[in-house]
Parts: sequence; structure tokens; C-alpha cells
Amino acid sequence: MKIGYSVEGSTDRAIVTGLRNRWCPNAELLEGKFRGQTHTSRHREVPKICRELSYKGADLIIFLTDSNVNSWREVQNADVEKCPLECQHVSVFGVCRRNAECWLAADSGHIAKFSGRNESEFRVDDPKGIVESVFGVTGTDKQEAAIAEFVRNAPLQRWMTNPSFEDFFDRLWQKSKELGCTIENLRERQP
Repeated sequence: MKIGYSVEGSTDRAIVTGLRNRWCPNAELLEGKFRGQTHTSRHREVPKICRELSYKGADLIIFLTDSNVNSWREVQNADVEKCPLECQHVSVFGVCRRNAECWLAADSGHIAKFSGRNESEFRVDDPKGIVESVFGVTGTDKQEAAIAEFVRNAPLQRWMTNPSFEDFFDRLWQKSKELGCTIENLRERQP
């Protein structure tokens, strides 16, 4: 299986890698290169990236981006509208409400235990700074392998409290059934 993806940043890429390692470790990842600097330019490149990844034989194409201060649904809808008709059946658009670090901190108890920090530190509107400090992310060292491993082992059913992750998972779950791939049913395991 080939999973094509296009992400906004290194943390988003680490999440995609961690989910692949968790559910489809033998799948090949194909990155669709985003050549712009802003969300607007990435948004314009959606059709080109879809066609590039389809040409490379991607069975599934994942777009993962941050909503920043915008509504994650509006960002998602705008990206979906840019997807070429011939690629819509294999594409999944995930938009992190605010940023990817919000997903990583969605289970504040787990990341607190993982990091040895106080759980309340992660219960903020924007946990980007604290999450980056947990993993030791710097301008030159994005710690993608460590973040991917965290995602691979995280109790993801607790991330379902984040509506944008829940939506992304539901879309992946549906595609997994269509592709005959087995991923865990997070809805059955919710506490």
C-alpha cells in the first residue's frame, strides 16, 4: 500500500508517520511536496499535489494542516473544494484545530506522564510551546522520530475529545474499510 501525504510542517509529518507506523507499518509513504510559504499557497497547490501523488500510485492521499486562528471546518472545506474530482475518493483532509500540538496534548494525562510534567501545563488553548519543549524541538531539530513514536504508542481514543482529530479519524476509518486496511476502532475503546 502507498500512502501519499502533504503536510504543513514537521510535527504534522510526524503524526502521519506515527499513524502509519501504528496501523500500516508496511505502507510506503510518498510525500507530496508543498513548495509555498503560507497556508494560502499550500491551499492553491492541492490539485497539483493530488495529481502528483496519484501518478506515483498512492492508494490514499492525506492532507494534514493547522487551522491556526481560523475555523478548522472552514479550512477543511476550502481544501476539499480544491481537490480534483478524480482524486476525491482517495483523499482525506485533516485540519488540526489551532495546531498539531493540540492533538499531541489532547490527552493531557498521557503527555504529562510521558514528560514528567504537571497535567495542567497542557490544558491551555495553545500548547505548542510546552509540547515542543517536551520533545526538545528546535529550529534545526524537529524531533520527528520521537513525535512519531509518541503517536504510535499514544492512547488515541482519548484524542477523540478533540473534534478535529475525531473528524480526521472518522475519515481515515472510512477509507480503511474501503481499502481493506485494518485500523483500530477508537470508538469501541473510549472510556
